[in-house]
Amino acid sequence: VQLQAFGGGSVQAGGSLRLSCAASGRTFSRKVISWFRQAPGKEREFVAAAHWAGPNTYYADSVKGRFTISRNNAKNTVYLQMNSLKPEDTAVYYCAAGGTPSTLIANRGVDSWGQGTQVTVSS
Repeated sequence: VQLQAFGGGSVQAGGSLRLSCAASGRTFSRKVISWFRQAPGKEREFVAAAHWAGPNTYYADSVKGRFTISRNNAKNTVYLQMNSLKPEDTAVYYCAAGGTPSTLIANRGVDSWGQGTQVTVSS
């Protein structure tokens, strides 16, 4: 699976951004697609995940109610809508494929990574 993420940028606290992740490859339709983030000096952490072919979604507690993961199967694209952004959401965001929700929440199981996209939230 090949992944390309884009849509990052700078925004003030309380603002919104939408990240996109374009997927390609033979097996992406059977994969769980997820978003991770890594802030300076911190470990990469799970943000959200969705089954490509099903309705279930999963979120880190820190983003529940503010972020929404969705997909457009026709465009082979997964989105991360980020609302009510906070300075602590500042990080490089990565889309990823593979794993299961339980392994992803434990920061394991990813077998394909996209390049990161920077999100900066100012107070």
